[in-house]
Amino acid sequence: MNGKSLILNALNHQEVARTPWVPYTGAQIANLKGYAADEMFQDVDKLVECLLEAVAQYAPDGLPVMFDLQVEAEILGCDLKWYPNTPPTVCSHPLADDFIIPTRRLTKEDGRIPIIMEATRRLKEAKPDIALYGLVCGPFTLASHLRGTNIFMDMYTQPDKVNELINYCEEVVSEYAGFLIEAGCDVIGAVDPLVSQISPASFEQFLSTPFSAFFDKVRAQNVPSTFFVCGDATKNIPAMCETRPDAVAIDENVDILAAKKVTDEYGVLISGNLQLTITMLFGTQQDNQKAAIELMDSLDTKDFILAPGCDVPFNVPPENIVGVGMAVHNKEAVRKALETYVKKDELPEIELPDYDNLDHVLIEIVTIDAQTCAACGYMVASANDAAAPFGDKVKVVERSIMSPENVSFMGKVGLANAPAMLINGEIKHVSLIPTSETLEAEIKTAMK
Repeated sequence: MNGKSLILNALNHQEVARTPWVPYTGAQIANLKGYAADEMFQDVDKLVECLLEAVAQYAPDGLPVMFDLQVEAEILGCDLKWYPNTPPTVCSHPLADDFIIPTRRLTKEDGRIPIIMEATRRLKEAKPDIALYGLVCGPFTLASHLRGTNIFMDMYTQPDKVNELINYCEEVVSEYAGFLIEAGCDVIGAVDPLVSQISPASFEQFLSTPFSAFFDKVRAQNVPSTFFVCGDATKNIPAMCETRPDAVAIDENVDILAAKKVTDEYGVLISGNLQLTITMLFGTQQDNQKAAIELMDSLDTKDFILAPGCDVPFNVPPENIVGVGMAVHNKEAVRKALETYVKKDELPEIELPDYDNLDHVLIEIVTIDAQTCAACGYMVASANDAAAPFGDKVKVVERSIMSPENVSFMGKVGLANAPAMLINGEIKHVSLIPTSETLEAEIKTAMK
């Protein structure tokens, strides 16, 4: 059975001979051909070249054509900032000052859509046995791109307008998903990192209807779907399943064994959740193989696809992803080779700030990376917005766990999940972006 059949059978809840494997390669594959990420994301020839190399090296059963949540936002008026080692980030929000619901629709000729559709067609022709994933920006994250951090206060003060905006975004991304299906994508994923940053009540109020509509529209085109979420989305997994995707994809912030009990109840496949930093970025090939085998042993083959927790960071060594592919295709041989392997703890020792003697309020945001993780970026932005009126009396520091020192910081302060916000060393918010009013009050309390 080829990789595509394996993925589609798994998504159809059939028994499969082995665990399917989908490396969520985004910017990382530019490394395989010596390109910068911003080159690859804007050039169809370079994108296809890198995708083909990823197929050759990583032995995937499925692969996303492009992992970039800014495609739709760019077309709808958001300015992007480009980087050589990550996808671009949104740096302006056209509805920030004037909350008027747009009416524009995407076309196949807009922005980078032609690049993605052409890359899909070429990859489909060259590698017909690989399941191609077409990814769209989830409607809540797209709404946040358009409105900015104001949307979190709007959910309390203008809920009807927020519902209207998210419903508009659902219609936009549903039409875009249709373009991707037309080009040849075998699976459609809605990637919505900000889902982890709201409560189940807010999910029900704002997201249940648009996500249900999205997955219904994909299903009507006879294509399976996946609901991707980042951060600690544990509280929202039942609500996500109720929108009827074929699969839910989670990252390392979620206990996948506990989550699978929930997804099994709803008849939804689960995908994940190799650790992006500690294992994939900082670990050895053997660490990655061991982690993959542990996940495969724990979750078996029914209703499970092995994958990273999110798109793979740019600097992840290719040999680590190669190693996972080897473990998938030759599990018992790799298991035998790992019998005497012991992981080394090489995280650096660090000193925490002297929180009791600061001359300012220190807000520390522990992120995966604000450039690549939308939820992280909006948590940093909310802290910066709240701190601005206080001038130099409040300082905001991002601690990205792409740095091993900040992984050590998480351990020192007793933090298990990101993104998270600390004020003067006290953990205040984990996987939940606070309103500006809440954060302003916490800053004033810390000043006393």
